[in-house]
Amino acid sequence: MKKTLIFLLCSLLIGSFQKAIAQYDFQNDLYYSKDFVYEVGASVGMMNCFTDLGGTKGVGKSFIKDRNLGNSQVSAGVYVSLMYKYAVALRLEITLGHVKASDNSLESVKETTSGRYERNLSFKSKINEVALIAEIHPLYFRRFRDGARLPRLSPYLMGGIGFFKFKPQAKLNDKWVNLQPLSTEGQGFSEYPDRSPYKLTQLVIPVGFGVKYKISPLLNLSLECASRILFTDYLDDVSTNYIDPTVYSNHFSGEQLANALLLNDRQKELNPNHSSTIGWQRGNPANNDSYFTFNIKIAALL
Repeated sequence: MKKTLIFLLCSLLIGSFQKAIAQYDFQNDLYYSKDFVYEVGASVGMMNCFTDLGGTKGVGKSFIKDRNLGNSQVSAGVYVSLMYKYAVALRLEITLGHVKASDNSLESVKETTSGRYERNLSFKSKINEVALIAEIHPLYFRRFRDGARLPRLSPYLMGGIGFFKFKPQAKLNDKWVNLQPLSTEGQGFSEYPDRSPYKLTQLVIPVGFGVKYKISPLLNLSLECASRILFTDYLDDVSTNYIDPTVYSNHFSGEQLANALLLNDRQKELNPNHSSTIGWQRGNPANNDSYFTFNIKIAALL
């Protein structure tokens, strides 16, 4: 998949650059005669997440106050944009990456974390995202006046809507196990009718900002930071309270039963004498999870 993506990125950029040269339509370096321009590009950068797991010292906090930058993973993407006089743009973008978090990152401050370190949960997940995103470039609005000069540097705001696919996993006995089918918080069990199974494909709202620089009349370079508003608290498979582990035998058997019993509560791995109370807090449903990217983008104009 990665090799295919890299090949696609290179083909798109080379092809668009060659076509752009063949259709050179600039009046000079900073003027462009067309109202509508296509932009084809690629991005590479980092992806990270804010979930119930990991974080920093003290009680769990929301958004960037509970960041673990050490969990950042590589992300990449491809996109095509339709720009109107450089001032507004609509782009279709595919982004691929990974996210992960672990309570063991709190070991050095475990005395302050109110049991989050002792909870001992962790996860990783692939992220596949497709989104339709609008860009607004305030400095380019003067381009609506004929002959207005275009600045090379343009800050912009962005926002859109799309879908993302994820699959939370945890490592058990050197094997990665899919968590969603194990109903670690009783999702889908008749004993917990208020807890429905979460879907692995969901709506996503990307929002953020960036700055674009015109390297040449035919090439743009951008830096962009974008957060994703999600409508789920189960990106990390953690949200509410511990359930009664005896109910698993009513629904599972064999390896699935064994995995569910081991992964819904992992505190005994740190303290063999630990005994959880049914209903104890496992996660915090007050805040949905999210993930974000910081990317470098390069694009050719058509």
